[in-house]
Amino acid sequence: MPVKPSAQSIQPDPEARTPLHGAVRTIKKYPNRRLYDTQTSSYVTLTEIKKLVMASSPLVVLDAKTGQDLTRSILLQIILEEETAGAPMFSEAVLSNIIRFYGHAMQGHMGAYLESHVQSFMEWQSKLGESSPVLSPELWAQFVQWQTPLIQSMFTGLTQPSQNVIAQMQEQMQKQIQKNTEQLLGVMGLKP
Repeated sequence: MPVKPSAQSIQPDPEARTPLHGAVRTIKKYPNRRLYDTQTSSYVTLTEIKKLVMASSPLVVLDAKTGQDLTRSILLQIILEEETAGAPMFSEAVLSNIIRFYGHAMQGHMGAYLESHVQSFMEWQSKLGESSPVLSPELWAQFVQWQTPLIQSMFTGLTQPSQNVIAQMQEQMQKQIQKNTEQLLGVMGLKP
């Protein structure tokens, strides 16, 4: 039998608001793996949480017992379900390359790089959607074919953040090499 939330359960922070959508929606995850939406006072599924994400509704998923933020974990579960059902977005090569960045000195930069490009793509897609609300896959293919200069200019705009990230990565690598060299020389009893 599912555990009903108690009055002492974790409450959403009323100050946590976003400009467009109001208060952040709190979903509680119980030990029995059930997810409880505190706004609607009902249990929800990952599919329903995906719909909230698709509608840009701000949400947080908290462990009902400890209060630990589980939002990233739930979002990753949704991505895993999407990747295993139907046409995946990420190839094995892309996933392998992403995994290789974990623990790498550039891990933080890779996250920022991906986030920046996904955000730029979302903004571009939003602008495109405003001008053409109904865009089927066939129309999208025609649009891409006919609008090659537009696409090229969009990707040209994306290269500037890429160049900045690459410059930051090179700078960090230079500092790391210098630090490692100084440490090595210190171990050998030599001063740089």
